[in-house]
Amino acid sequence: MSANVEPKRVDSDVPEEALNAVLVKSVPLPAGTPIIKGYDFNKGINYHALLETYLSSGFQATYFGQAVDEVRKMLLCRRQALPEDKEDDSFEEDEFIKRRSNCTIFLGYTSNMVSCGVRESIKFLAQHRMIDCIVTTAGGVEEDLIKCLGHTYLGDFALDGRRLREKGINRIGNLLVPNENYCRFEDWVMPILDKMLTEQKEKGILWTPSKVIARLGEEIDDQESICYWAAKNKIPIFSPALTDGSLGDMMYMHSYRNPGLVLDIIQDLRRLNSMAVKAANTGMIILGGGVVKHHICNANLMRNGANYSVFINTASEFDGSDSGARPDEAISWGKIRMDASPVKVYADASLVFPLLVGETFARQYHAEKDKVESTV
Repeated sequence: MSANVEPKRVDSDVPEEALNAVLVKSVPLPAGTPIIKGYDFNKGINYHALLETYLSSGFQATYFGQAVDEVRKMLLCRRQALPEDKEDDSFEEDEFIKRRSNCTIFLGYTSNMVSCGVRESIKFLAQHRMIDCIVTTAGGVEEDLIKCLGHTYLGDFALDGRRLREKGINRIGNLLVPNENYCRFEDWVMPILDKMLTEQKEKGILWTPSKVIARLGEEIDDQESICYWAAKNKIPIFSPALTDGSLGDMMYMHSYRNPGLVLDIIQDLRRLNSMAVKAANTGMIILGGGVVKHHICNANLMRNGANYSVFINTASEFDGSDSGARPDEAISWGKIRMDASPVKVYADASLVFPLLVGETFARQYHAEKDKVESTV
């Protein structure tokens, strides 16, 4: 039946009350209301075309399509010239927080994103300086560094924890990390902490979590590392809970072996908030919740809200958690601007984020690269 043909009432002895209940007359939808339509594989296998149809597929696929559009807005804004009153940032002595473009992009992620294969997507963004600021947990830092020293392996969610403990194997979901990796990390990081303490005492260096992370990124000297590329490209990585992980374990033990190292989190708070306050426009891309989500959102409160926002997580809002809070709640706090069009995708970021990067950052990067190469 054509969508434009009025359906006929059933002419039978069906009670009128039942007919009226079942065949309630429809009110026409507004003109231009999108029609649900997915990808037709008779057209061949074209993943870009497939992902483009997500916008009209419904459910979380539609929110993914909207997230792609939102990130594209960030990138378009980023390519535009800075307004005259924002052009000069030459007085900023801190190279890590200098304003570089018309849209300062904040990326936040929890440690599991680095434990799994999303690490490579994040590394790509840092390597090509397509983001300006990172906020992550202690695990988001140490897991990146530890992967340079030893592998993380694929296991199973159902593996028995007692048996794994007996074998010195740690489980992260369905990932496996041998304890040996953390032993190697200890051997690698302890001498660096010693040097940092010496520099604190002899040179008066005031260490903050972001400065520690930059130093570790320089020391690891591995191009597979997010921290390496962030340090090289002067992208600050903030981790206000840096002691909540293996790095904290190392610092705890170091405080007995060679006491005195001090970290100043207030100076990092000033660095992060300063990036938001002086930005011409801001975009937030946040994978997961907790401290990384709130830390970025709260920094954007200092400028009356972010212009563009994408949240990807599986948390619900019904327990009042910040992790599960929808973007509209952030608008009520002034963390997202009232005229913004933020998007939340309810999905496992390990499924969604690499696709989002592919459809936005990577597509733009390779298009520009191909254009340059074609003119050579």
